[in-house]
Amino acid sequence: MAIVSVPVEKSYRLLNIGATTLVSAKAEGIENVMAVAWSCALDYGALSKVTTVLDKQAFTRGLVEKSGLFAIQIPVANQAELVLKLGTTSRHTDPHKLDGVEIFYQDGFDIPLVKGCAGWILCELIPSEDNQQNHDLFIGKVIAAYADDRVFKDNHWIFDQAPNELRTLHYVAGGQFYLIGEGVEAE
Repeated sequence: MAIVSVPVEKSYRLLNIGATTLVSAKAEGIENVMAVAWSCALDYGALSKVTTVLDKQAFTRGLVEKSGLFAIQIPVANQAELVLKLGTTSRHTDPHKLDGVEIFYQDGFDIPLVKGCAGWILCELIPSEDNQQNHDLFIGKVIAAYADDRVFKDNHWIFDQAPNELRTLHYVAGGQFYLIGEGVEAE
């Protein structure tokens, strides 16, 4: 084994192996969805919170700031091309970006959701001017969450029993993803 140097500007790739997500929002009747590699849990229990990074240039960011609502979705392998499209196309330049994307709504929530994902986390924005302006970091209070029971049962992922097309995507770079692998149990 050799320990190799990683350029500081590429060091994020060492951590960037969590599940790739889709972030969606709607404001003033306009919907959008974007791919995001940097979303994570911040707190759990009754005070569940999540974070996501939304660049100032992102169309979706403006919708989140206007509506105060957003969703984080966990796409699966058979959505890899869709995720890449949603991550490389901007609604600023392509008003038809969502053509062909199957959107649905859960009762009681005016937040667009992408059909076919493994999970959906609906959030209310916790405004933080400093985090949003200086770090592009958005914090959301979880107001509802849903999962596909083919890959999530009894509050646990069950990917060992799932076919590859239902495994979560993990973005590396340059259009390359990995799929979540086999589970390992430690005693």
